Amino acid sequence: MSSALTRYLLVTYVRAVTDDDRVFKALADPTRRRLLDRLFTRDGRTLSDLESEVEMTRFGVMKHLRLLEDAGLVTTRKSGREKLHFLNAVPIRLIHDRWIDKYTEPQVSALVHLKNELEQIMTTPGTGTTVQVHRVYIRATAQAIWTAIVDPEWTRRYGYRAEVDYDLRPGGSFATHAGDECVVEGEVIEVEPPYKLVQTWRPTWNDEGFTLLTYEIREGEQGVCSLTITHDVHGAPQTGAQTAGQVENAGGGWAEVLSDLKSLLETGSSLYG
Repeated sequence: MSSALTRYLLVTYVRAVTDDDRVFKALADPTRRRLLDRLFTRDGRTLSDLESEVEMTRFGVMKHLRLLEDAGLVTTRKSGREKLHFLNAVPIRLIHDRWIDKYTEPQVSALVHLKNELEQIMTTPGTGTTVQVHRVYIRATAQAIWTAIVDPEWTRRYGYRAEVDYDLRPGGSFATHAGDECVVEGEVIEVEPPYKLVQTWRPTWNDEGFTLLTYEIREGEQGVCSLTITHDVHGAPQTGAQTAGQVENAGGGWAEVLSDLKSLLETGSSLYG
């Protein structure tokens, strides 16, 4: 019996690491939470900028940012010779929908506070350009994700449940319809199926100008692709507030749309049935 017990001790149990595990691990460290707070206050920051607000070496800040990137809580974008860091709200939205929304006890009020951090308008330092960057990882092919973005049969099943109409060529028209009403309009600028789509985007109910919207799909390992939305809403604060989920009773913006799309593609069902 002793020998048998010894053999059992030699067994290694491996548990798959999930996206939720990475997010919870990243949020468990106070320094990483402070970095996220700094990005929430003002987004699009350089490493030097973030380093100046944390009592830690540059190498230490880099390590924490790398963990936040691995968890999907931070995304980066090149601006000239600088690397800018952005808070990505989508994983927080997913954590909220899965683990927080179903609890109402007072002792979890600190976690519910994360709901207020789902989206925000992001200002790139030195340029005044307002940019929102959102990323989600989906266990689906690039083609499946592309189809879900441009096919009206798919877009009516998630997000705001509207139908898109694309003329997928440079200069082609774009429209989103809710019933017989056109609610969003624009023009296709660049199209590279199934990896990249650049277009203009303007809600028809306000008098602001067109904004620039970019979808980028990248294939990863084990059948997982990343979908990144970059929305430049410079000069369109109403549009920015809407897509950031900051308008009361108007939905959760891009974060909610991407969360719903992930659920639909991975499970066959949207978040809301």
